[in-house]
Amino acid sequence: MKTESMSCRLGCGACCIAPSISSPIPGMPNGKKAGERCIQLDERNLCKLFGDSSRPKVCSDFSATLDVCGSTNAQALALITELEELT
Repeated sequence: MKTESMSCRLGCGACCIAPSISSPIPGMPNGKKAGERCIQLDERNLCKLFGDSSRPKVCSDFSATLDVCGSTNAQALALITELEELT
């Protein structure tokens, strides 16, 4: 896969589950572990903090790309999990 920008797939949530996040998240002051669902991810896999200034910088800086997100939600979860394990 090549690094190519893409639009985020609404309802995917892979970037809110697979990676660890070391910065504080509202409701998760110590961040989150890899594979742990972010408390700010709603039942439709949408970020409750999207567009809010309290959203962690690491989250707002994330840009979906084909090489990280693949072409399906399941592929995104697998790819981001693999990247997390490699780092």
